[in-house]
Amino acid sequence: MNHKISLKAVGHATSILLAATFTICVIFDLIFPDHAMYKSWIQLLPGVQWISWQSFFLGLIETYAYGWYFALIWVPLYNYFSKNPNKKS
Repeated sequence: MNHKISLKAVGHATSILLAATFTICVIFDLIFPDHAMYKSWIQLLPGVQWISWQSFFLGLIETYAYGWYFALIWVPLYNYFSKNPNKKS
């Protein structure tokens, strides 16, 4: 049984998840400024400031890139370690 997972699928899925989470957090910060999390985003995303359209799109690009960073490390590791040790090749 082959347990390999797709780098492309995990890369896009993780990147979209992080970009959507960033967008939801920005909307939350605008609606509830007393509970804003933008200080965390500023520390995690270089160049992102509160709030401008340029900064928002930079945050989307960076969160999308972080998703691919995760996938590029995790997927090959998963595929390597999920090999069946009893399988004779």
